[in-house]
Amino acid sequence: MTQEVPLSAPYEDGDDAGFAMRVRSALAWRWGTQVFAQLITWASTFAVIRILTPADYGLFAMTQAVLTALAFLNGYSFATSLIQAKEIDDRRVGQVFGMLIVAGVGLAIVQSLFAPVAAAYYGQPMVEDMLRVQAVIFLATPFIALPSALLARRIEFRNQGLVNLLCAVVGASTALILALGGSGVWALVFAPIAMAAARAIGLTISAKLLVKPVFDFRGAWDIVSFGGALTLCQFLWIVQSQSDVLIAGPAFSPGDLGIYTTSLFLVLIITGKFIPPINEVLFPALSELAKTGRPLAPFFIRTLRTVALVTAPLYIGLALTAEATVLTIAGDKWADMIPIIAGLTLAMPFFALQIVCSPATNAIGKPRIYVATSTAGAILFPAAFLIGVSSGPMGLVHAWWFTAPALLAITLALTLPAIEVRIGDLLKQLFPVAVACALMAAVVTAVKSVLPEMAAPFELAILAATGGVTYGAALWMLWPHILTETWAMLRSRKANPADVVTPA
Repeated sequence: MTQEVPLSAPYEDGDDAGFAMRVRSALAWRWGTQVFAQLITWASTFAVIRILTPADYGLFAMTQAVLTALAFLNGYSFATSLIQAKEIDDRRVGQVFGMLIVAGVGLAIVQSLFAPVAAAYYGQPMVEDMLRVQAVIFLATPFIALPSALLARRIEFRNQGLVNLLCAVVGASTALILALGGSGVWALVFAPIAMAAARAIGLTISAKLLVKPVFDFRGAWDIVSFGGALTLCQFLWIVQSQSDVLIAGPAFSPGDLGIYTTSLFLVLIITGKFIPPINEVLFPALSELAKTGRPLAPFFIRTLRTVALVTAPLYIGLALTAEATVLTIAGDKWADMIPIIAGLTLAMPFFALQIVCSPATNAIGKPRIYVATSTAGAILFPAAFLIGVSSGPMGLVHAWWFTAPALLAITLALTLPAIEVRIGDLLKQLFPVAVACALMAAVVTAVKSVLPEMAAPFELAILAATGGVTYGAALWMLWPHILTETWAMLRSRKANPADVVTPA
């Protein structure tokens, strides 16, 4: 049975104050370094987009669908079990290390053997060579997943953030140098490989990983059962997230597929790059609260409101400025992306809220809820894409319009009762964001209608500035406490635990 979430009752003891400071520090490092890393990646991506062709990105998307489809077995979930467990020792860590090595080597072999089948399915011979080269990424997984989990368990994200910055520089440099050198699609292939190698080395050093792998898995059933549930969820997530490419790959030309996948990539930059750092901190933080018997609801509501506060205006703004944005960052040859991006952005605020729900139920030891919501996504998305694919890329966009809100509704229906949150409490916190976004959209639309014809970068700058000022002003005049509280969460000062753990 749900209960009303207290909106301003702070936790008073020192342990909670220390917890609040640790979470704030973790968020600051993980999210702050992610911003800088993403700026580096964006600069390289936008430069590479202008050099390569839609067909290059279409071929790359075909291999990514296969790579991602196999990645659910990479063993990350076994490493995640170390975060949720109350106690761990060297043997347990060594067993997880051994599981990761077995999974990584096995997947590298499987992908190499499956490469000709994938190439035949897509009708693109180059896919075979690309997949065999990309298989080496799985060999780096044990040295990424295990140290990441050990650092996350301690809610230590400073070193992870610095490693991410290093990886961004390595990946961006590799992609740009190869693209300028005329390597074509291979620039997209080798950049992630270089990033995986840099991340494996950096995280292994940061976590001081000295444990030897243990291949005797007796007594590791709890690792297998918890990790198995999350692995199933990863498989279902892959079905959901890759079904569009798997369904559209044989039906679309490489150029059309490249237009759609590149549009989706650009649109998902916000959720794909800025939400995962929140989840990485949220899961160990909520796990620690759950272990000590403290309520998760206030933290959860505050997190969802912050996610909406950041992502909703960015997506609404991108929908309103799609033409100017595409022409500015990609050029005329990518103009077909304009309606795709404008359409996809309308579904993304729902998608962003949905993907931050699972850490809460996983933290309280109820991964079955994550399994249920993942199953719903694995059914809804492929079914909608199968219907929409006959209408081309815009048919897939229309599928997103239905599936993203529907999956959020299902997820909230299962998640909120489990952590004792009433839907009214959540909607009350999201209402100001919705109103501010509506006001922003109205003002930007009005300004856009009276602007004279001008170069795309200037139009984008004017509309973006108008939207940002309107959105910020609306919140400041109507709900100033939302901005001050969000700023307080990120400020470097001694924490009032209520800043982090309770919504106001």
